[in-house]
Amino acid sequence: MKIEKWTQGLAAAGLLALPPALAAQTTNAIPQIIPLQTALSATTISGYVDTSAVWNPGTGNANPAPYAFNAGKQDGFNFNAADVKIAKAEDATSWAAGYVVELSYGPDANAIDGGAAPIRQAYVELKMPLGNGLDWQLGRWDNLLGYESSDSSKNPNYTRSYGYSFEPTEHTGLLATYKVCDALTLEAGVADTVTTLGLNSRSDPGSPVIESKKSVVSLVTLTAPDSWGGFKGSALYAGFDYGGGNSGANINGATGHDRNEWYVGATINTPVTNLTFGASWDWIHHFDVQYLDTALAPAATASYSAKYVDSVAGYVSYKLTDKLTLNGRAEYANGPGLEGLLYANDGQPNGLAPGAGTKFDKVVALTATLQYDLWANVISRVEVRWDHAADGAAAFGGAGVVGSGAAPDKKNELMLAANVIYKF
Repeated sequence: MKIEKWTQGLAAAGLLALPPALAAQTTNAIPQIIPLQTALSATTISGYVDTSAVWNPGTGNANPAPYAFNAGKQDGFNFNAADVKIAKAEDATSWAAGYVVELSYGPDANAIDGGAAPIRQAYVELKMPLGNGLDWQLGRWDNLLGYESSDSSKNPNYTRSYGYSFEPTEHTGLLATYKVCDALTLEAGVADTVTTLGLNSRSDPGSPVIESKKSVVSLVTLTAPDSWGGFKGSALYAGFDYGGGNSGANINGATGHDRNEWYVGATINTPVTNLTFGASWDWIHHFDVQYLDTALAPAATASYSAKYVDSVAGYVSYKLTDKLTLNGRAEYANGPGLEGLLYANDGQPNGLAPGAGTKFDKVVALTATLQYDLWANVISRVEVRWDHAADGAAAFGGAGVVGSGAAPDKKNELMLAANVIYKF
C-alpha cells in the first residue's frame, strides 16, 4: 500500500500511529523528517498580553500628556498589545546561525512599528569566529538607544518616559556586536533610516531619496566586574545615531536636516540589598517638523527647523519583599523642538496635533509604581503619574476626547493606572 508523504510526516512527528506493516514502509521517509525536528527543538516561542485600566481625575481628555502610548487610554479599560516572538538562538559552534521573528498587535504595537505591523522584528543572526566571536543581525531589529524598552514588562514603570517617546524604536539594516571582554561590549550598525519607518523604507516622508545614503547607529556598554562588590553588574551605556532627518507631518513636503541622537544611561546596583538606581539622558538635534498649529499661526503651517530636544530622567527601584517592588521615576524634558517632535506626525508614537493655544516646550513628570507578583507569569502593578507643563501655559485637558481640537485648560495632568501583563 502506498503511504502519502503527509501521512509519513505525521507518523514521524509522533502525531499519528501506524500499524506495524505500514510503519515499516515509512523507514526511508523518517530520516527526511529528522532535520526538521532537530531545528524545531531549538526554537522557542515567547510573548505577552498587555492590558490596563486608566483613570484621569477631572474632566476633559482632548490634550493628554504626549508621552508614548498615552493618547486615547484615558478613563477606561484598555488592551495595549499582544506580542509573539519565535526565535532560534545561535549555538556554541564557531559559525552558528539563528533567527528572530517577533509579531506585535494592538494600539501600542501600531505606534512603534512605523507602519510595519504586525512585524516588529525579523532578522537573521550570524556568528563569525573572529576574536571572541563577532555577531551579525541582518533585517529589522530593536533600537539600541534608551533606558526603556518597547515591552512594558521590561520597564520599571507602566507608562513611558519622554526620552523613550522621541527615540526611534526599530531599525532595518545590518548590526554588528562584539564582546571585547566581560566588561566591554560594542555595537554598531548601518540602517536605512535613523527614525522608525515602514519595512524597507529608504527615506523619511518628504525628504529626498538619496540611493547611497544610510544611517549609522551605535552603543557602547561597560559592565562592572565582580571585584566591585555591591556595585557588580552595574552598567554604563553611551550611544550615538546619525542619519537623514524627518520632515514631520509633511504638509508642505519640506526637506529634513540630518539628525543627531545622543544617549547616555546607567543602571547602578548598590551595596544595599535590593536597591537599584538608574539614569538616562537623551538629546536630539537637527530635524524638521511641520504641522498646523493655530497657537503660532492661525490657519497656517508652522515650521520647526534645526532645533533640539533633550530629556533627563532618574530611576529608583527597591524590592521590599520577594513579591513586592516599589519603582520611581523623575524626569525633565525641554527644548524648542519638544512640542513639534512629540505632537507632530513624526513617525513617533503619538501623532497628535496640539489644540489651540498649546505651548509645550518644558515638562516635568513624576511616576511611582507598586508591583506585586501575585500570580505566576503575571506582572501586576498600580501606578500614579503627575505631568506638569513648565512653560506656564495650559497644555493638558480640554473638553472632549483626543482629536476634538479643544483648547487645553490644565497645566497639570494626574493619572492613576492598573497594569496586568501575562508573559509566556
